[in-house]
Amino acid sequence: MPAQSKAQQKAAGAALAAKRDESEVSALQGASREMYDSMTEAELEDLAATPRKQLPDRKDEGDS
Repeated sequence: MPAQSKAQQKAAGAALAAKRDESEVSALQGASREMYDSMTEAELEDLAATPRKQLPDRKDEGDS
């Protein structure tokens, strides 16, 4: 499942770093904290590995 925005990719990267003990879990907030709690390392890696070039900065709220 590729990331749908640069913000989502960045949050996944932060959560992945915490899963790998490369950063503190206590530093996570919002979406990255939810991703850390609910996703596996493989799922986070898939989101974080999405190429950024074509991604919008943020996903519009009306999009699904």
